[in-house]
Amino acid sequence: MDKERIYNGFPQILRNDIRAVISVLPFDNNVRQNDGQILKISTLVHQNVHEILLDGETLTIPTRIYLDEPNPYEENTLNELQKTILNCIYLRHHDGYTRQKRLNTLAAKNHYFNVPYAFPLLGEYIIEIINDIDDFIDETNIHLFRKFLSENRSYSTLTKNRMISYWNEYYRFGENRNIRDYIGRRIFDRLENN
Repeated sequence: MDKERIYNGFPQILRNDIRAVISVLPFDNNVRQNDGQILKISTLVHQNVHEILLDGETLTIPTRIYLDEPNPYEENTLNELQKTILNCIYLRHHDGYTRQKRLNTLAAKNHYFNVPYAFPLLGEYIIEIINDIDDFIDETNIHLFRKFLSENRSYSTLTKNRMISYWNEYYRFGENRNIRDYIGRRIFDRLENN
């Protein structure tokens, strides 16, 4: 079931590359928490998903994954496209440091299938990740994010509302008193103003 959730999060044309990525994912491992305790969970890929459209194809992106990161040696056996897919998967990781690291490792910024994995980071509460997604969205890929917004209006509204909610909870009373000054809002303004 976990593997099928991974497959369903990417376009069908990538199926063979996803198979290679899945072969290096540590589905046998339980996640180790910071205190050394083992968290035993029934699924390493959360059953809750976001349904989105990508060039008219319906994909279901897991809200979170709980997989340990793969063995670096095995990860290095993947080609560049497969590494990009792997980094996208880990953008849904339960640990913010892992999400941030994988975003900064995601060198191929102009694949449209990256967008449904990178876009939800705009709805994060971790300001460092939002700053990194601001750097990630540039002139080479902003058109893909704008296309994604137009293809997924309700999901983009949900993400924008989440961003506003986190601003209200965590940043409203600091240096970002005005939401127009908040980095998440400035990114949305950039994406929405073609």
